[in-house]
Amino acid sequence: MNLKIKFREGFRPFAPSVLRERVSEFFELDCDSPYMLLVAPVKQERQVAMSDSQRGLWGIDQLNVVRSDIPAVTHIDYSARIQTVSRDTNPNYYDLIQEFERLTGCPVLVNTSFNVRGEPIVCRPSDAYRCFMRTHIDYLVLGPFLLDKAQQPEWKETEDWKGEFRLD
Repeated sequence: MNLKIKFREGFRPFAPSVLRERVSEFFELDCDSPYMLLVAPVKQERQVAMSDSQRGLWGIDQLNVVRSDIPAVTHIDYSARIQTVSRDTNPNYYDLIQEFERLTGCPVLVNTSFNVRGEPIVCRPSDAYRCFMRTHIDYLVLGPFLLDKAQQPEWKETEDWKGEFRLD
């Protein structure tokens, strides 16, 4: 995701989105964190201890060492920047995570801001569509719509593209 979507260095970790009632099973945290503002350690029992040879690695080689059973969201120091998701505040995302758990056994999804390096976070549907078309994202959920990149017209980059989409 870092290389094909975010266009940033591959070592940068992502944030976990986790069902609120399950957060303390994965992290040393038991409170709401709906905006990814809190960082907490991954629970000790979920961490993967580094071997002596792994501890001797340097730079990018050490960054590539798996540190937990949720490696994409575990930072080098065994912490994570957590987003808790509750049914009351975000029922659709909650249901998505719950379905992912039903399929995989894991109530944690990788989360990141919707933007590429050097650009502001997506705010409007037109921003989302432009980012979708400029990256290697295959599908985009936009309100009640599911867009398949393979079915979109060819994207033509222009300086003044300010297209707007309505979701009604």
